[in-house]
Amino acid sequence: MTTIAQADFIQSIADALQHISYFHPLDYIHALGDAYEKEQSPAAKDAIAQILTNSRMCAEGHRPICQDTGIVVVFLKVGMNVRWDATMSVQDMVNEGVRRAYLQPDNVLRASIVADPAFTRKNTRDNTPAVVHYELVPGDTVEVKLAAKGGGSENKSKFAMLNPSDSIVDWVMKTVPLMGAGWCPPGMLGIGIGGTAEKAMLMAKESLMEHIDMTQLKARGPQNKIEELRIELCDKINALGIGAQGLGGLSTVLDVKIFDYPTHAASKPIAMIPNCAATRHAHFTLDGRGAVTLPVPSLSDWPDVTWRPDVNAKHVNLDTLTPEIVATWTAGDRLLLSGKLLTGRDAAHKRIADLFAKGEGLPEGVDFTNRVIYYVGPVDPVRDEAVGPAGPTTATRMDNFTEMMLAKTGLISMIGKAERGPVGLEAIRKHKAAYLMAVGGAAYLVSKAIRASRVVAFEDLGMEAIYEFEVEDMPVTVAVDAAGSNVHETGPREWQEKIRRLPILAG
Repeated sequence: MTTIAQADFIQSIADALQHISYFHPLDYIHALGDAYEKEQSPAAKDAIAQILTNSRMCAEGHRPICQDTGIVVVFLKVGMNVRWDATMSVQDMVNEGVRRAYLQPDNVLRASIVADPAFTRKNTRDNTPAVVHYELVPGDTVEVKLAAKGGGSENKSKFAMLNPSDSIVDWVMKTVPLMGAGWCPPGMLGIGIGGTAEKAMLMAKESLMEHIDMTQLKARGPQNKIEELRIELCDKINALGIGAQGLGGLSTVLDVKIFDYPTHAASKPIAMIPNCAATRHAHFTLDGRGAVTLPVPSLSDWPDVTWRPDVNAKHVNLDTLTPEIVATWTAGDRLLLSGKLLTGRDAAHKRIADLFAKGEGLPEGVDFTNRVIYYVGPVDPVRDEAVGPAGPTTATRMDNFTEMMLAKTGLISMIGKAERGPVGLEAIRKHKAAYLMAVGGAAYLVSKAIRASRVVAFEDLGMEAIYEFEVEDMPVTVAVDAAGSNVHETGPREWQEKIRRLPILAG
């Protein structure tokens, strides 16, 4: 009988979460490197270069790959011969491991978990509790699959109860375009088929922790119907031309994973969950011989790709920005921003809306006139950093506030990730503003452009407070210009047509 010590289990959870915060799984890095070599879309190639450069910087600096350091999800297979030398429950031990990892002084991770989700949504400040799934199995070890799942990709999860005769391929191909780019492609799709509603979702989530092996699978050929379906879906999804960050290109998914389970004769449950560019997971087994140490990858395992600003990028002084300057930008332009900007995301926008509803103005010291807002919730700084990793959050969540911000505050431009929805687009066109896109999955790289940071309002909101950042050559792309031209519409459409005309590109 194996004895698992409480201290060893907690330490293993904490160490693994720190490890995956700054080390991408190498299978993802190799697959993304291959996608970079094959990519023909300049915009997508630039985005992938930023993600790969960011990844290597994080591996070197031991800082988070993404500012969204995720909600912790753990799958445990506990051997029935295991004895626990513990006074805490397994859930409490996992939570203690999470707490230690996220509050680790040398690499503070962002606390993103809010309690009372339907009402007060108060941040728990230590990223607990984790979501833990247990399975009792024969044996005398504890197998752990652990992930830190970002909110942007989690929010794109889809589920349906299909009729038994419905086509899985048709449902997936209809549903993927509805996910937009907020899940930060290229990444991986996990699909669960069968069981019950909750079983399908669990299978989709757990499948995301599998090794990326689509290239190897195609090379050896499928050996069963599920593998045939994986290949078919991977090729057809990439043929949509969505591409990296939704800008149009050859690689939207790097792999498609499918788990299935017997189901009721009247049912065909199907779930689909994407993994983003901040793919973070680890697998290890505790056998009673102490805490686990995960292998440290070599920097030579990363592709020799170093992102550099486009030589044709326009330099923009944020401190002298005017609507007339914004009007000169064209969708697709690369910009390098320098000067001061303000930040704000969901909670800050809601609080501003509440102030206006009560007839009050903006907080003292907050002035958006002729300014740019950055949708971000940064990681706390360590050592000599001005700010920790500070990549963009999904812009569509701010769409319902965009008319208010543009009409009432003097704001003239916004920075986020992925596409804007119809409500946001209409407000941008109406007010002749602009929406700029930073690359999701390049948070540490972006943070190096931030020279100074200070909280100017709503400090109690933590990472959702309003900050003022002073930036130097912060890279962004004009996604929606003042005339309403939108690269998230034109880019994928252009590349879908190119792929259709040249089918060899889809492989």
